[in-house]
Amino acid sequence: MAIGRSEIWSWVHDVVPVFAMLMLTCLDMSLLTVVKAAMNGGLGSIAYVVYHNSLGTIILFPIFMFRMFRNTERPPLTFSILFRFFILGLFGLCLFQVPVYVGVKYTSPTLASAITNLIPGNTFLFALIFRMEKIDIRSSSSVAKLLGTVMAISGAMVFTLYQGPEIFVTNVSPNSPHDLRLLSQPSSWVFGGAIIFIAAIFRSIWNVLQSATARGYPDQNTMVFFYCLFGSMQCIALSPFLEPNPSAWALQPGVGSIAVVLGAIYSTAFHSNVQTWCLKKKGPLFVAMFSPLSIVIGVLLGVTFLGDSLHLGSAIGTVVITAGFYVVMWGQAKEKNMLVAMINEDIVVADELGPSDQNAPLLSCSNESKC
Repeated sequence: MAIGRSEIWSWVHDVVPVFAMLMLTCLDMSLLTVVKAAMNGGLGSIAYVVYHNSLGTIILFPIFMFRMFRNTERPPLTFSILFRFFILGLFGLCLFQVPVYVGVKYTSPTLASAITNLIPGNTFLFALIFRMEKIDIRSSSSVAKLLGTVMAISGAMVFTLYQGPEIFVTNVSPNSPHDLRLLSQPSSWVFGGAIIFIAAIFRSIWNVLQSATARGYPDQNTMVFFYCLFGSMQCIALSPFLEPNPSAWALQPGVGSIAVVLGAIYSTAFHSNVQTWCLKKKGPLFVAMFSPLSIVIGVLLGVTFLGDSLHLGSAIGTVVITAGFYVVMWGQAKEKNMLVAMINEDIVVADELGPSDQNAPLLSCSNESKC
């Protein structure tokens, strides 16, 4: 019986997180594909961000109130903390989600998933700027993170700027170009890719700010609620200037309504809980390992449901971005292992010194003679 329980626990600890992350990655790209289809049907990208986050905030509100009255030891909400939440909402929702979905409207979910894989490398660069990270050329982990960041950015540039011949064609056009010009992508594609790249930079800044805020205010549920609340308010305030066309705000029954409802429920109730569980079970590096898989899933969904074609530039960019991503992850893992080894070494040294300190006399010999 004990062996059976041990095997079940090992299965839950080792196998279930893998299936959970595969499921999350597939659902993430499936939702993004549904959103792209809704935008093709006339739903504005700004309208989707406002509807999606407003509904998500409404869903989070009763959870926040329940935990607020139940958790009496919650840290106080000072003006400084609320201002930090406001800044998180600005960078995480207003300056990240809005450009991302505008970029998806002009490009594809595949490009969005590819460029967002730059976030770990960009976060490393901004951590260097804010002096939260240090680079040591003699350290292989620092060199790996720097090299991987350069590779990922180079791959994103290839993905965005270079089209090349079609590898897999869904809709054959007799006038489609097959030359290998460097700037062979349409101008709308390059514009959308540039917007998504800027959004990835803002997301990297958000990661650094969120890490600093979480250390000062550890109540994650309160932080998420106010982050969504402030971000939604900012998007609503800017929406008349960003999307003045009334027809783009029309939410008709169909794929648009499905995208908004599924996005709000999935993001607030399902995605965060499953990802948090995987983080607790396996750690952040395990969760991050599945990020490049979203590019492959995005390609498959785009070709199948959106009629996209796969080009050589997209394939090359995907390979380079994925390689750069995993190089950065390897550098972070190596740095983490070195830190754990140093801590264990300090513990061993402390244990070796402990008995000698405990056996030492409380008073010196000279003091004993005086007594």
